Amino acid sequence: MDENDIREKIQELKIQHRDLDDAITALMETGRADMLQIQRLKKQKLLLKDEVAKLENELLPDIIA
Repeated sequence: MDENDIREKIQELKIQHRDLDDAITALMETGRADMLQIQRLKKQKLLLKDEVAKLENELLPDIIA
């Protein structure tokens, strides 16, 4: 995977993360939210965030101290 592919994947994951955030907010605003479903969505959101962080680390050059 080259740098452009990584950047593209990061953008896709950030969009999915934002969409999950919107879905969680919408469910909570209805007042009839299924807490189990919300917990699953939050876990998915966290996994996406971790994946973004991992990919962003791949873009950083290794620093030799």
